[in-house]
Amino acid sequence: MQGDIRCAAIGLGRLGYWHAENLHTKIKSAKLVKVASSRAETAERAARELGVEAWTTNPDDVFTDPDIDAVILSTPTDTHARFLKTAALHGKHIFVEKPIAKSVEEGRELVRLVEETGITCQVGFMRRFDPAYAEAKKRINAGDIGRPIYFKGVSRDPVSPPEAYIKHSGGIFLDLAVHDFDMARYLMGSEVRSVRSMGSIQLHAFMGEYGDVDQALTYLNFESGAAGDVESSRNAGYGYDIRGEVVGTEGTLQIGSLRHHDLRILGPKGSSHDIIPEFATKFKDAFLLEMTHFIDCLRHGQKPSCTAIDGLRALEIAQAAADAFLSKEETRVL
Repeated sequence: MQGDIRCAAIGLGRLGYWHAENLHTKIKSAKLVKVASSRAETAERAARELGVEAWTTNPDDVFTDPDIDAVILSTPTDTHARFLKTAALHGKHIFVEKPIAKSVEEGRELVRLVEETGITCQVGFMRRFDPAYAEAKKRINAGDIGRPIYFKGVSRDPVSPPEAYIKHSGGIFLDLAVHDFDMARYLMGSEVRSVRSMGSIQLHAFMGEYGDVDQALTYLNFESGAAGDVESSRNAGYGYDIRGEVVGTEGTLQIGSLRHHDLRILGPKGSSHDIIPEFATKFKDAFLLEMTHFIDCLRHGQKPSCTAIDGLRALEIAQAAADAFLSKEETRVL
């Protein structure tokens, strides 16, 4: 595409606003021309703060606007399929936050639609763009640890999202563990064949009303013969704890750290270091890098490194994990 990529952002919560801000202030080849939120005061305030001329509470005003090239979707999970479908039918390129949809059936329909319409669709698995995870992928591809045989993923949130969010999130496997499921197949270079999973409520009793848990563990079997496990927690009161590990036949990669700054404080009561407080701090660079990649792909007619098919594959693993939790049996990934 020639010239600036004219973008609109739908959904202006914390993450949606950061995406809009990055597009407006840090990506020179993109131009944010419209923002949308279900709340008029939110849309108006974001437009004013970012210096965007147009705002709306109606997503259709974005999809039907002929001057918009690409749409950034950062809306609740249960709206992704509907909005993505409408955008695709209007020929808009799409960046959609994970998961691509709330059900595998919706995900498959969206993949078909993306292929039929020829639009570009990138799914927001930002860990692929985090410098540490990106370097790990390079080292694995270079053979630095031999053949990958075991994956370990840890995702611990310091607190649970509010009940209103949990109600529409799709559950811990779809909302939280899905990041690790994407990382598992990405770093291991193999699809997940089957899963076993378990979970429990340790702190947040309201989750029982939605069939959700705040602590979960998923065991993975890969097509390559490798194995792995993913821990998902809403209960890490000490900070935001995201780590990964890949064991290979000739070495092991450990990815991520609890440290916020590379600084250790030594005192009479021992040593200490500050801990990453929340996801915005941990993945600030990754959010910018993934959006820059999306815009670059549109400018140069390239395929994103995280496509709708990647979104579907992670969704299939998440659904299998949720099914395995309910059945208490090993479940094949669709």
